[in-house]
Amino acid sequence: MASHSDTLVVFFGATAGANGGKLGSDEREIILLVWQIVDLHEKKVGKIHRCLVKPDTLDLTAECKEETGLTAEDVVKAEPLDQVLQQFQQSVSSEVKCLGRSSYRLCVNSPHIIRQALHPEASKKNLVLPECFFSFVDLRKEFHKCCPSAGPMPSLALPSMLEHVGLPAVSEQLMGMREVRSMVQLTLRILADPYNHSFSCFETVKYKLDSGTCSKTEPVDSETVIRARGLPWQSSDQDIARFFKGLNIAKGGVALCLNAQGRRNGEALVRFINSEHRDLALERHKHHMGSRYIEVYKATGEEFLKIAGGTSNEVAQFLSKENQVIIRMRGLPFTATPQEVLDFLGPESPVTDGTEGLLFVKYPDGRPTGDAFVLFSCDEYAQNAMKKHRQILGKRYIELFRSTAAEVQQVLNRYLSTPLISTLPSSPIVPVLATPPFLPTASSSRDCIRLRGLPYTAGIEDILEFMGEHTVDIKPHGVHMVLNQQGRPSGDAFIQMLSPDKAFLVAQKCHKKTMKDRYVEVFQCSTEEMSIVLMGGTLNRSGLSPPPCKLPCLSPPTAYSAFPTPPALLSEAALYQPHLLATPRPHQGSPHSAALAYYPPQPHFYMNMNYTAYYPSPPVSPSTVGYFAAPPGMAATVAAQAHPAAAAAAAAASSVLPQPGALVRMQGLPYNTGVKDILSFFQGYQLQPDAVLILYNFSGQCSGEALITFPNEETARRAVAERSNHPFYGQQVRLGFCN
Repeated sequence: MASHSDTLVVFFGATAGANGGKLGSDEREIILLVWQIVDLHEKKVGKIHRCLVKPDTLDLTAECKEETGLTAEDVVKAEPLDQVLQQFQQSVSSEVKCLGRSSYRLCVNSPHIIRQALHPEASKKNLVLPECFFSFVDLRKEFHKCCPSAGPMPSLALPSMLEHVGLPAVSEQLMGMREVRSMVQLTLRILADPYNHSFSCFETVKYKLDSGTCSKTEPVDSETVIRARGLPWQSSDQDIARFFKGLNIAKGGVALCLNAQGRRNGEALVRFINSEHRDLALERHKHHMGSRYIEVYKATGEEFLKIAGGTSNEVAQFLSKENQVIIRMRGLPFTATPQEVLDFLGPESPVTDGTEGLLFVKYPDGRPTGDAFVLFSCDEYAQNAMKKHRQILGKRYIELFRSTAAEVQQVLNRYLSTPLISTLPSSPIVPVLATPPFLPTASSSRDCIRLRGLPYTAGIEDILEFMGEHTVDIKPHGVHMVLNQQGRPSGDAFIQMLSPDKAFLVAQKCHKKTMKDRYVEVFQCSTEEMSIVLMGGTLNRSGLSPPPCKLPCLSPPTAYSAFPTPPALLSEAALYQPHLLATPRPHQGSPHSAALAYYPPQPHFYMNMNYTAYYPSPPVSPSTVGYFAAPPGMAATVAAQAHPAAAAAAAAASSVLPQPGALVRMQGLPYNTGVKDILSFFQGYQLQPDAVLILYNFSGQCSGEALITFPNEETARRAVAERSNHPFYGQQVRLGFCN
């Protein structure tokens, strides 16, 4: 498309739903296109064209029928969008050639038809739009430059603009014909004396997303940022850019958000080139990405910089190569070498510049985290690499995801930043049956506070900021984040204060104070009440309920019985650290280090506690080995060898394990899998809830594996044969016998 055009193609469109200023906001398909050519040199006009478009869904709203005068019977006989666009291009090219001109540009009265309707629909239908739809003229903006006294640009409408230049309103009745004739008259008027306007402000639509990095010192306008929520977990920055097709995202403007475990939480912050594009993006609230609807909200520049901003030279150097596709690898063995990673990916997915295209993520002390980022020169190589998702390297399965420059920066920030607290004291790698230093002795002293109603995204820093000046009165290791059975934030936290007076003061000053647009309730409570809740009990308006279970188990039980053990004994009940726990990181100094506590997750034999407090909580890649020892008696043997005091707990756990011959192992489960999901998958096999054992990893999440006990061997074999190729919530799982 030439930078200077000889002709304008005045263009108009309507959808089967809302039109005008709300066009495209309801995801309805285009049903009408109208256009007419204007020769800018000779001030002549061509023939007006009006084409109906057949949508995939013949469902016109009452508002649409009233405005357009069309019905489903009218559009059912029309051509689909791709064929109408082909007719448009052929017709316009032919007319422009007949006029002796060499180029043309679209002219619209609002960017909505191009940005909010045509590009999104073409993206969903995988249509390739002609080049002319990537550059256009907005008549309202041109008129506002020509006649600034006509009023603010957003309020300009065709009748008012015609009236301002002394032209009568067009009497045409048909929608589309009326708008195009009005736009043509207005265009010819401002081209003539006394205005002699020259069209010079050309709007563009980006062909693709520009990847890049963002510095923490870079100013980011809050009027250009949105938060998208509800994204599929495998979404990449390209998927998000496709969702916002037609709107221009700033370079490196997609930042995928990670949760406390380093996994994508279904949210992303997106930065647009200006506030106009941001406002159009907000109109796509609850539009669909595949079968999921996406929520779109306003966000701030500070939030974007917190996620995407960075200062790492290593990242800048890694991402300095242009037009590279980034893949994130998670779950690598800590001993994996660059050459082993290259061999794993194979010759069909060559990494850009060999080992230079690999970035291993490490802790500040140089220890590997199990994460790495890989650069590929084209999408084909990246797709080949994605075929290795969940394949084995060493003894671990590797997860691969499409990634972004912002995610690289975010992951590096998470690992390389100085932790606010020490994680765990160095200790021998043996199970310990002793009172951990972070679990307080139960007492009736009301020197604690309970925070209820925390945002699920709240972290330790948010709590410290919420408490303000009272932070100095927190006991060492006194912040306890409460998680639910699935390892997710429950919205509760307990804080140990230096004295009951300090706890009372905080409860008075901070009760119903706001944290992230939510008010938080703050109550004074005792250490006894806190201990019971942290051990799995509940604390509500009806009073205390004791922890539900006192026997070790491998997965949360489905039926709970009373727990008669006195609270004073809870701190000694089955709280030994697993012998497979990783070596802790050394303490890094911090102003808040004395106030916070880190709770090691309990992956194997553990009480059914509903808490784990953590910060920082680096991403943990699940492992498929080391969580369950079979045959069942092996568990007790290993535990007894590691530490004699654990033998009783291991023996109790082995008593709940299924018998050999009827035991089936499921692998490749989603990490949010519950017992009910597995029972539903095996519906018809007469399984009871206690026949399902879900295995957990070091972060307290589902490891992707489960053990199922069937009534007999024949039923188990039938289940494996019938269910092996059956998808589990859209994901392929593997079934096999445990011998």
